Amino acid sequence: MRGTRKTAALMAATALLAGGLLAGSPAVAAAAPAAACTGDQLSATGADRPDTTHVRFTVVNNGPACQLRGFPTVALAGQGSPDQNKPLRVVPRGEARPVLLSQGGSASTVLTFTPVLGEADGFCASGADPTVAPSLVIGVAGTGFQVAPSDGGQFALCGDTVRATAFR
Repeated sequence: MRGTRKTAALMAATALLAGGLLAGSPAVAAAAPAAACTGDQLSATGADRPDTTHVRFTVVNNGPACQLRGFPTVALAGQGSPDQNKPLRVVPRGEARPVLLSQGGSASTVLTFTPVLGEADGFCASGADPTVAPSLVIGVAGTGFQVAPSDGGQFALCGDTVRATAFR
């Protein structure tokens, strides 16, 4: 009799648990991933230059939550003439992972240029002439943002390559 009561109680508890878990629990839906960010929902905060070889470029999401992934494209602006833009080869640094941007959220990339050496009329270690431009065109999510350095100077670099971190 003793074993029968324990068995009956165990079976009743198991049935209650199974019924509660299987029949009474609400289904948990997986959250759908956010859509990719579009250029029209992003704005640029500018190009912060902590030193002469690095630029931090930040975008802000002004629309609904979205995902930003990857690396920017970069060109030196053509001083008022788009046909004078000079596209730069972007060398990715790090792994690109999706960044979820809520409304008002931001993500940044850091660009690193080959430095111009010397003072005033600087020079390139390679012997090439430095390139100088007042602004950059940074491509993100299908659109280009023209940005000037936050310190009011110009961008100067040697060569046609820029290293860029993935957006974070």
